[in-house]
Amino acid sequence: MEGKVMFHLCFLICFLLTGVKGSSHHHHHSHRHLFGFRPSKLFVFGDSYADTGNIGKTAANSWKVPYGITFPGKPAGRFSDGRVLTDYLARFVGIKSPIPYRWRNLGPKHLRYGMNFAFGGTGVFDTLVALPNMTTQIDFLQELLSNKVYTWPDLQSSVALVSIAGNDYSAYLARGGSFQTLQSFIPLVVDQLVVDLKRLHGMGMKKVAVTALEPLGCLPQATVASSFQECNGTQNTAVTFHNLLLSQAVTKLNNETKDSSFVILDLYASFMSVLENKADHLGSSKFENPLKPCCMGLSSKYSCGSVDESGAKQYTICDDPESAFFWDTVHPTQQGWNAVYSALQGTLQQLHSLC
Repeated sequence: MEGKVMFHLCFLICFLLTGVKGSSHHHHHSHRHLFGFRPSKLFVFGDSYADTGNIGKTAANSWKVPYGITFPGKPAGRFSDGRVLTDYLARFVGIKSPIPYRWRNLGPKHLRYGMNFAFGGTGVFDTLVALPNMTTQIDFLQELLSNKVYTWPDLQSSVALVSIAGNDYSAYLARGGSFQTLQSFIPLVVDQLVVDLKRLHGMGMKKVAVTALEPLGCLPQATVASSFQECNGTQNTAVTFHNLLLSQAVTKLNNETKDSSFVILDLYASFMSVLENKADHLGSSKFENPLKPCCMGLSSKYSCGSVDESGAKQYTICDDPESAFFWDTVHPTQQGWNAVYSALQGTLQQLHSLC
């Protein structure tokens, strides 16, 4: 997902109730308590909030300097200066980050932690990028099952992460839609997302975590209009409607399956708790100007990582990415994702009695 396209993900519910309170030490008994089993693999679907390197090197900013400057120290296909949501969820599960789908032929030992099928810029429907939408991403897993690369028991001991960060909506608006008519499009997106969630569960996934939409109106691409001082309420109202429909749908799915297979990762609440600086739990982070990105183009025609014909860079970068919540106009920094990860754990502690 490039600077102009919105894409993001959200974080699951009883899933993140570690009882670890901001600690990065995860104990095996915690996982058994949370999942009823010890997850051995993570399968990831979605967009740039989850993509760890699936897009080709010529097609995305994620392979350009200065992306990856914090981790692994060079561009590696992540839409950040370092780690992204997938990496933190893998850490929570207690495994290494799963290999991107494009590296699937490297050999069996590389497949042991699952696979990441997410492609930046994509959605549940086709978007502005000619890359696999979520239906096709799940088809890729189905194909690997058919070819016995993975088995039913593998999926039975796995967790799925589904990241939907808003690319369907940015594509809708770019194709001439308005915020007034967006209200009628949102249920179509959520309905298709539910089809995808049910399909993953039907394939054998024990737990399916889906992100709620982050506050799109607080992304720098929206707040630039106010010099990064305030969020766009119109956009966030649309996000709230999407998240309400998603919440209702997931409740219904869990009632139907009777095994609480589906969990929501509430990226909206976790982003807002960090951005509004209200987080008082252990490990909370404060960012000086949280709505301003660390890396941005010198003008609206450029974005983070842009160079001109002569190769001269056409972007600025902050002195310390750890001091910024947003890396570019859409994506958090590694430190931003770390703060979201902490906020998710802290908030979810309070829901322990519901699980």
